[in-house]
Amino acid sequence: MFTGTMAQSVVSDSMHGLLQADTTAKFNGIQQRDLVDYSRIWFGLKPSGKGELRPGDKPILSVLPAAGYTLQTRLAFILTGNLAFYLTKNKGSKLSVINSSIVYSQNKQFFIPVQANIWLLNDRINLLGDWRYMKYPQSTFGLGSNAPVENENPMDYQYFRFYQYMLYRVTKNVYAGPGFQLDDRWKISEEGLASNVPSDYAVYGAASKTVSKGIAFNFLYDSRKNPINASNGLFANIIFRQNPAAWNTAKWSSVIADVKKYIPVSANKKNILALWSYNWLILSGKPPYLDLPSTGWDNYNNSGRGYIQGRFRGKHFYYAEAEYRFRITQNGFLGGVVFANAQSVSELPGNQLQRIQPAAGGGIRLKLNKKSDTNVSIDYGIGAQGSKGLFVNIGEVF
Repeated sequence: MFTGTMAQSVVSDSMHGLLQADTTAKFNGIQQRDLVDYSRIWFGLKPSGKGELRPGDKPILSVLPAAGYTLQTRLAFILTGNLAFYLTKNKGSKLSVINSSIVYSQNKQFFIPVQANIWLLNDRINLLGDWRYMKYPQSTFGLGSNAPVENENPMDYQYFRFYQYMLYRVTKNVYAGPGFQLDDRWKISEEGLASNVPSDYAVYGAASKTVSKGIAFNFLYDSRKNPINASNGLFANIIFRQNPAAWNTAKWSSVIADVKKYIPVSANKKNILALWSYNWLILSGKPPYLDLPSTGWDNYNNSGRGYIQGRFRGKHFYYAEAEYRFRITQNGFLGGVVFANAQSVSELPGNQLQRIQPAAGGGIRLKLNKKSDTNVSIDYGIGAQGSKGLFVNIGEVF
């Protein structure tokens, strides 16, 4: 998740033959356009006629530099993009994607995340990776979804994450396999509450360094054709994590259930109803405070549009979102969305859910790359207690 206002965009697509012309870039007889095409037109060059990326094509690189203002970063500068490719020429193969970015903010935050979804051996093996480094001053607001915004507690820490899974095909679209998860935070500090009352972080258990190492088991069902911009299909992912006492200060376990469904709702299948359920539960033990489930800390940091990352935190995190995606221009360059979401976090030390915190909003989509079907997503979300913000992504939010 990156929230901000886009100041400029430059797209790199040198890895594909842009001067090739065919009819695959047409939809209902209308030539499709993206930012690459308009950039070429601006410089007096011929737009690409090449359409959707297919098995056997060369990889597609999409890059976007931008400047923006965010809820958690203030003024920020970002270079973000993705690489989309097939490792087989077989029709119907799954698309591999690597997403990454480099961000530096006015709040002196610096982070480099890399997320990889790679399909090997004719889709028999799926390698999933989530690696990131973060120098990340960020506020916490206490525990539970009743936590008031006035309880803001500025914190600072450095963070290294290494999540890696190897999944094996069980049957069509069904995969399962082991993984390893490492969350390492150091130089952790808090500023404390303005009221001088002890913060929830201090009461829970302050620490200058925490390390969580876990063995994971990952179960995946994925019938989407394109994970960058799914137009149909189902994604269901369950990840069980066990942190052994021998590797950690405290033994604890968790489970994540992440389900996404995409339903075409127009005759041309270009208008989509997208549904998302994300539930993150601590099953046993006491994780470090910053390892607790929290708003915006899903794999791609996209949950909770309308709220700052880390706004709600607790032992159990429940989240649901619905989004309607529609075309605005027939050439596919401009689209729009409307969305609504709701989240609830349990109190501590108990399991009782607290207030449901809703949010809603809308946004536009600019086609960054028509070959990989990558959009620039620019959304404005409004939550409770005056929370609101602009959210920018490369690719769809989910």
